Amino acid sequence: MIITKTTLHTSIDPSENSVQEFHSEFVKKQDEFKNQHLIIDFSKKNIVTIEELLLFLSISSQTKDNGMSFVIVSTDVYMDELPEELIVVPTFIEAEDILQMEAIERELGF
Repeated sequence: MIITKTTLHTSIDPSENSVQEFHSEFVKKQDEFKNQHLIIDFSKKNIVTIEELLLFLSISSQTKDNGMSFVIVSTDVYMDELPEELIVVPTFIEAEDILQMEAIERELGF
């Protein structure tokens, strides 16, 4: 896993062979990312399935419960087939836009 931290967020680019392997490694290190806005970037992976994306549903919910944002980048976007608690966008720029919009919502008390 390749971790890049900026002043606004932490982005993680999976280097593991499978999404399941990445998920296992991420869960082991999850406490390191507790108070950070996260972008998981699967855009370089060929195909990410709905089932693989759903592995991150509880992590997304926990992150949001802590007042942080969690966005997944995947070119295989299944917006209508995913629960609204899991935000998946097709580009990294859109992920950063989501983080900014959610920050504004938090500031406004939504």
